[in-house]
Amino acid sequence: MSEETDHDHASGDAGAVRLATEPAPVVRPAEPPALAPELEAVTLAGAELPADRFHDRELSWLAFNERVLELAEDPQAPLLERARFLAIFASNLDEFFMVRVAGLKRRIATGIAVAAASGLSPDQVLEGISEGAHRLMDRHARVFAEQVQPALAAEGITLVHWDDLATEEHERLHKYFRKQIFPVLTPLAVDPAHPFPYISGLSLNLAVLLGNPATGKEHFARVKVPPILPRFIAVDAKGRPSAPSRQAGSSRKPTSFVPVEDVIAQHLDYLFPGMDVLEHHTFRVTRNEDVEVEEDDAENLLQAMEKELLRRRFGPPVRLELAERIQPRIRELLVRELGVTEHEVYELPAPLDLTGLNLIADLDRADLSYPRFVPTTHRQLAEVESAKPTDLFAAIRARDVLLHHPYDSFSTSVQAFLAQAAADPNVLAIKQTLYRTSGDSPIVDSLIDAAEAGKQVLALVEIKARFDEQANISWARKLEQAGVHVVYGIVGLKTHCKLSLVVRQEPDGLRRYCHVGTGNYNPKTARHYTDLGLLTCHPDVGQDLTRLFNQLSGYAPKSRFHRLLVAPRSVRAGLVERIDREAAAHLAGRPAWIKFKVNSVVDEATIDALYRASRVGVPIDLVVRGICAVKAGVPGLSESIRVRSILGRFLEHSRVFAFANAEGDGPEVYIGSADLMHRNLDRRVETLVRIADPEQVAELIDLNDLSMDDGTSTWHLQPDGTWERHHLGPDGEPLLDVQAWEIGQRRRSARAL
Repeated sequence: MSEETDHDHASGDAGAVRLATEPAPVVRPAEPPALAPELEAVTLAGAELPADRFHDRELSWLAFNERVLELAEDPQAPLLERARFLAIFASNLDEFFMVRVAGLKRRIATGIAVAAASGLSPDQVLEGISEGAHRLMDRHARVFAEQVQPALAAEGITLVHWDDLATEEHERLHKYFRKQIFPVLTPLAVDPAHPFPYISGLSLNLAVLLGNPATGKEHFARVKVPPILPRFIAVDAKGRPSAPSRQAGSSRKPTSFVPVEDVIAQHLDYLFPGMDVLEHHTFRVTRNEDVEVEEDDAENLLQAMEKELLRRRFGPPVRLELAERIQPRIRELLVRELGVTEHEVYELPAPLDLTGLNLIADLDRADLSYPRFVPTTHRQLAEVESAKPTDLFAAIRARDVLLHHPYDSFSTSVQAFLAQAAADPNVLAIKQTLYRTSGDSPIVDSLIDAAEAGKQVLALVEIKARFDEQANISWARKLEQAGVHVVYGIVGLKTHCKLSLVVRQEPDGLRRYCHVGTGNYNPKTARHYTDLGLLTCHPDVGQDLTRLFNQLSGYAPKSRFHRLLVAPRSVRAGLVERIDREAAAHLAGRPAWIKFKVNSVVDEATIDALYRASRVGVPIDLVVRGICAVKAGVPGLSESIRVRSILGRFLEHSRVFAFANAEGDGPEVYIGSADLMHRNLDRRVETLVRIADPEQVAELIDLNDLSMDDGTSTWHLQPDGTWERHHLGPDGEPLLDVQAWEIGQRRRSARAL
């Protein structure tokens, strides 16, 4: 793609006509344009940046997941939410091993691994990951066993083992096993006639040691716990030795759960009749599940992806989790047959796989959960939501709408926008990107409705969205069958931008209505992720989206954009240019500052630009949820850079890039889909859109300032890469929760209508 500006080239001037006898002028190489003194000083500020100026990407990710664990450790957090944070920690770590650790191991094995930007060798990074992961997984297990599990029990929610249950409960579980569990189990023996079975990634398994009473020999078998079974089985707590205490005012009965593997373990004689069950232990394997498709060699990307998803199941193991006190011979057998190293073995107290705690966290216990929150309709849309559908377009014509999800309802804004577009006879065309969406997506339904109504509908489906590939393939086929034009973007690039374009016939001609967002068109995640979105019918944005969709679906390599920065061509270059501009403005004595909010910041070129700006004194505030390779507050390098991280009830997901822009017409603010990572800036189609409304610009700047305020609950990045949590004031009072503050703002706004 190209966003180069077309220039008119003059063919001559008044001095171009010469007499034939005049000598031809001497042609000399053009001198490079001289830099302004301020820009030259900025360039010099980065001339000798230290080699060790970046934190390691992978170790920074572990530090992020440690912050999630700190939320689970917080006694001030609602108890069921602490259980949920334990599940999130476990799920995050699963994906980290499946993708990042697996990728690093693959590069080392093939000899293509190089030193990280942090200066660490691949082996040093892998060693640091192993050390950090062992420490965090052990801490994670202890938090559950020593803090959360006892606290749940005190509230009548107990996780019990088979031996803790009464006879009556045993009888009920016997019946449940015979009817619901036994028919789906498949025992697999290991002997000369039965080779060691394939162990699927993330499956929970029982390693069983059996004795043959006839021969006296011992045998090994494996029983997989089918993932279709509930992770924890609810049982009646009646008959327990002592009734658990309950919170005053709670109307909920005590609830007990038993791990499904405990129930299976107590019935192994059903699976191996005639054998003696000597021992059983749980274990779990994590495999390389990243997907790679050589698109240039793929005649049909959809078919190639489907084949690659079948191969994913057989990726090499990268982690082996074992229950504590496993029999040494069984441990040795698993390590040998799975081909893992000792560094990849994690011995933990049962139960393994605490991602299942989501089931506990979903219990209907309002007294142990965050206060109920129902998103409200954005103020500008609330005035028209009860009127005829076309009034939503009228609201956008009146003024750009800046949405803050989940505080502003997704269903009454973006979802309603597309539903009304599909139903409106004046709408001629809809163009839409889909990166991830839900299994029952109203967005997909609206696109199908529009196509069946005869509208021109284009859906750009990113089938390479990691771990959503199979779902996206399904939706792509469903859309195609309905008559939607489905395309898969540009070879070699993921399409990660979040764009909707609606073309509508109106009395004064065609008008283009646009949505540019920071989050996926997914109604489910829209309730749990903080994201921004812009609804606008400004002609510049409409023209930009038209040109970009033409690039993505056809051939338009020389498109220019008015209010968009588009990766991989202009996001990095545009941001670096603006960072350098702020540095030059500061040196010239004009106001200058930089304020970013991102999920991750890793890109070295952008970080170096921030270092250059910091070296000349530009105040820089970064709100970073996850990975951060920036070293903040380092004398002589980044003294004016502050980095904060916010984690909480919702997953912070929006991206904002703000600059003082003293040389222009006031602060310049962009929102969009791009994080400051190589994959976003080099290997994805991303968009940032400039916010034009001065009030909305101020709103976003104020929110960033509130996030950076010392009175707000955040983590502060230290120069050595550690994060310090600041959530209590001098007298122990909680600091401001910016997410709770946002909820309160919306409730007050709704009451004012």
